[in-house]
Amino acid sequence: MPPPPWPIGETPHYGATVRAVVCEELGSLEDVVVEERDPQAAGAGQVLLAVRAAGVNFVDGLMCQGRYQMKPLAPYVPGSEVAGDVLEVGEGVSRVGVGDRVMAMIGFGAFQEQVAVNAESIVPVPAQLSYGQAAAFIQSYCTAWFTLARRAQLTEGEWVLVLGAGGGIGLAAIDLARSLDANVIAVASSEERLDRARALGVKATINYEQEDLKTRARQLSDGGVDVVVDPVGGRHSEPALRATKTFGRFCVVGFASGPIATVPLNQVLLNNRTVVGVDWGAWAMSDPGGQRELLAELLDLVAAGRLHPAVPSERPLEDAAEVMTGLLERKIAGKVVLVP
Repeated sequence: MPPPPWPIGETPHYGATVRAVVCEELGSLEDVVVEERDPQAAGAGQVLLAVRAAGVNFVDGLMCQGRYQMKPLAPYVPGSEVAGDVLEVGEGVSRVGVGDRVMAMIGFGAFQEQVAVNAESIVPVPAQLSYGQAAAFIQSYCTAWFTLARRAQLTEGEWVLVLGAGGGIGLAAIDLARSLDANVIAVASSEERLDRARALGVKATINYEQEDLKTRARQLSDGGVDVVVDPVGGRHSEPALRATKTFGRFCVVGFASGPIATVPLNQVLLNNRTVVGVDWGAWAMSDPGGQRELLAELLDLVAAGRLHPAVPSERPLEDAAEVMTGLLERKIAGKVVLVP
């Protein structure tokens, strides 16, 4: 267990203001700056958190650029994942107390020293996770678990092809597929990214800048894979679909490479393949009970020692725009958190 966030009986002192990353206008990441803001307070049904780490995701940069379906009213504080300590408990909140280590998915507002959040959105940080691991956990692991357990219904012994294997969702999908005793082939664009996947115990790897994705995946899986997890899109989607065996499932998770892929539908028809759409975020908002159950399953796997979330890189709040740019341009591998 990490040391207490502050000396027992005391609370952190932030002064008259707190620092926050602010997106002044939707459009350019050059409009993302760090400002001093008045401290927040916990309203009814809320808790005030001292932010220890905030996860940075691909979607955060899209949102700042106004390229995401949800467009916050600017100026606003980006960041959807947060882990920290409870500073203050609002009226009507009894499930947590001051000093508790908690994590939450909050939509936006995480990139700051303090943030008031709905108490219903928080869960305790498992003893096995650091603040950084907790802040980088929910979006990637919930997306991957929703993909594999709910949409693709992956079973023991099946072959899984994971594109974008060096990214957050890719690494989470590998970790979770391994927990289900599936055979994983990791696919990425560099040896550095593939090394991250190898550390999780994949069966094989494919560098799609050096090897033919379809041919190599078929060779490695003895004829074709059962499930494809594709958060990348673009030119890699069609060869990955063609590497899927009869009755295989191709999971469309995202388009990190930029272009939305077009695929020949005869390849779906002739092999009785299934194309599976995966939008965890929309589902989680529409079914909060189902999302609580999904997250509880993941935290049980963490507690049982069956998952091994990567330790993320840590950067200061001032690097927020640089990190989001790196994720959008696919220059950053693995997970990154901002540490106030």
